[in-house]
Amino acid sequence: MDNQPRVLHLDIISDVICPWCFIGKRKLDAALGDVEDLRVNLIWRPFQLDPTTPPDGYDRRKQMDERFGSDGARKLANNILAAADGTGINFAFDKIERTPNTLNAHRLIRWAASTGRQHQVAESLFCRYFERGEDVGKNQVLLDIAAENEMDTDLVARLLESDADVQETRNDDAAARDLGVAGVPAFLAGGKFLLMGAQDSDRLTYFFKKADKKLAEQETEETG
Repeated sequence: MDNQPRVLHLDIISDVICPWCFIGKRKLDAALGDVEDLRVNLIWRPFQLDPTTPPDGYDRRKQMDERFGSDGARKLANNILAAADGTGINFAFDKIERTPNTLNAHRLIRWAASTGRQHQVAESLFCRYFERGEDVGKNQVLLDIAAENEMDTDLVARLLESDADVQETRNDDAAARDLGVAGVPAFLAGGKFLLMGAQDSDRLTYFFKKADKKLAEQETEETG
């Protein structure tokens, strides 16, 4: 009798400067701890909230005030803090000076797949930006993250100075939009079932089980 758990492939579509994605990642961690008899294989996919962001980024405070107004920006921050309750995230919006272009951060996550550390690198990027206020658009910050996650920093440095995987990363972003993803985080199970938003862990657990059940049924129909 085969007691091996079924494997569910889960694409996590996100941007590293999206606070809801950080919240969604922490709630995903909680959900993964509650899943039994199912192994969830995580694949991180890129989505740039604003692909037109200049290479050096924007002044974040000015950008937020222009977009939401001072009162609106404060209300948004309060909503995020409320949603993050229980996740252990220590948002420090006052420390964030720049809104970076995240293309290179997404490339770093892509390269981390070869070491099996995409999930950890994503966590590092979120923490550096939201809790420490570091500019994750800067190569040195990305190299520091690569080092703390045991990646080959000499290789990463060479890749960052090149155009390696730039188009592939943009293609993945475009593919997510073609699926109907207009906001992040979004979770794609088995390449077929899409759930959007920073869902609570119990909702994610239900989604995993439901998607796996439907995929199993489809497999049975195809082989039967």
